[in-house]
Amino acid sequence: MRAMVMEAACQPLGLREWPVPDPGEGQVLLQVEACAVCRTDLHIVDGELPDPALPLIPGHEIVGTVTASGPGANRHPAGTRVGVPWLGHTCGHCDFCTSGHENLCGQARFTGYQLQGGYAEYAVADEAFCFPIPDSHDPVAAAPLLCAGLIGFRTLRMAGDARRLGVYGFGAAAHIVAQIAGYEGREIFAFTRPGDTDAQAFARDLGAAWAGGADQQPGVELDAALIFAPAGELVPTALRAVRRGGRVVCGGIHMSDIPAFPYDILWGERSLCSVANLTRADGEAFMALAPKVPVRTTTTVYPLEAANEALADLRAGRLQGAAVLVP
Repeated sequence: MRAMVMEAACQPLGLREWPVPDPGEGQVLLQVEACAVCRTDLHIVDGELPDPALPLIPGHEIVGTVTASGPGANRHPAGTRVGVPWLGHTCGHCDFCTSGHENLCGQARFTGYQLQGGYAEYAVADEAFCFPIPDSHDPVAAAPLLCAGLIGFRTLRMAGDARRLGVYGFGAAAHIVAQIAGYEGREIFAFTRPGDTDAQAFARDLGAAWAGGADQQPGVELDAALIFAPAGELVPTALRAVRRGGRVVCGGIHMSDIPAFPYDILWGERSLCSVANLTRADGEAFMALAPKVPVRTTTTVYPLEAANEALADLRAGRLQGAAVLVP
């Protein structure tokens, strides 16, 4: 099969001939129909996340059709369309796994990082960590739901019942969160790179009550703020924007260093927390909610061999919504 392979950090991916993998115990083999490009992929390729399993096929927002099953795999018969998310394996028996927090399992393994991913024509995945995708769904439109949607959903839920939500970094996750928030009767205040009027217009088109640069203030106090941009300097900015008792949720897996900030912007029972990965329960809840909204993803399609171009466009902030690779 053809695959885009990472041989070393900070180097372009290479188009390679790669053996079609055999599904192991409890695994399914998928013919990849689409794989969205996530900022986490960019962090891996740019060397910001340590110790990837090199040589590595990135990609963890995979939609594909099951073509074969390994021993003991019987949940998803051949011909079934499934989605594969970031969380690819957990131990199943630690305190985290048995208490509903499998996203924190110390032995967790992640698709497109420690496990081979979906920038390829075929991929294998643990069937227990795959989500059914209805045949009626367009695979390109569905692919961003597998991480941008899931992580955005978990980040939103960490904000509790906040009504006025600031969203810092209006990319793939934020454009899905905005739709869910609107469905739930919340207000979105979108913060983009200063001067990025295209992203601000995109946010308004998705129902944002206000959109401006991260260096601006919307004129109202926020109940909570969600940070999707990997910029640590946004943490003090967001803390200043939320009211007393408000919460700032960092939704990314990687962020640059957070600068020192005065205690008075945290005081007043404001809180700061992070989101780590996802659970299968998140996936089930989100996949049930998405068609009710209904969530509509905005995508830019690239052929598989243009993965480096897609990553470059994401790095430079040239995308609205999500990039999706199609083999």
